[in-house]
Amino acid sequence: MILVADSGSSKTDWLLHIPQQEPVAFKTAGLNPYFLSEKEIAKIIHDQAPGMLAYADSIDEIYFFGAGCSSPDRHEIVSNAISLHFPKAYVSVDSDLLGCAYATCGHEKGICCVMGTGSNISFFDGQEIFEGQHGLGYVLGDEGSGTWFGKTLITDFLYGRMPAEINERFEEAYHLNKDIAIKNVYQKANGNTYLASFSKFVSEIKTTPYGQEVLQRGLLEFIETNIKSYPEYHKYKCHFVGSIAYFFAEELTALCHTQGVKTGKIIKQPISDLMAFILKRNEQLA
Repeated sequence: MILVADSGSSKTDWLLHIPQQEPVAFKTAGLNPYFLSEKEIAKIIHDQAPGMLAYADSIDEIYFFGAGCSSPDRHEIVSNAISLHFPKAYVSVDSDLLGCAYATCGHEKGICCVMGTGSNISFFDGQEIFEGQHGLGYVLGDEGSGTWFGKTLITDFLYGRMPAEINERFEEAYHLNKDIAIKNVYQKANGNTYLASFSKFVSEIKTTPYGQEVLQRGLLEFIETNIKSYPEYHKYKCHFVGSIAYFFAEELTALCHTQGVKTGKIIKQPISDLMAFILKRNEQLA
């Protein structure tokens, strides 16, 4: 059996391949080693995926692709946590950007973008990813992400920059004040996912002038800061993975067109495409 995982900061999608059967899906919280220790990751798997652990003795290979898994030491944190529950399995840990590339590009060259809770970008040459200077996280980067939109909405609300009608709708929906925002962002864990939770409000107001301005500004900032940092971006298809890209695909595609960016796949969750790639690759290597 083969288990594949795609993990962002908010959630992790797991898909178990069982020969001659339909794949079995599981979900846990996000397992980002920048924010979680080995022990915390192991506890989340234990507490949130008991059904998956029932297959522990039968799983031979595990392929984990996750946010925050861009260095060997972060790989080790996740790998050790997984191995505690699946001691018989071979465990491979790579970045979510490589998973994005496998799910969208396959073996073709392209630019791979993650636009979910956080945002990131890489160039894929058909075999390896080249991350460049991006992936600065939700404090310094994450342009056009759920976190970026949440931060923009909260600051506009607290600074009194929202139009009156939008301000009233936001206040009614979230009952937010300065003390609550500061406590959740600066004093509690997972401030990035807290900020990103407000991004759904953009969907509710996107037909308003303010909603369109915020949406266009966030998407354009991602394009200008990330995609256009590649001098030859116009030569390759640009693929997108994540909830922000998926739910605002129409606006994103239109904006990319005006900016000379060729859009490729836009998918919310790469897990099924990722599993298909892994199975095909393993078959070719057999």
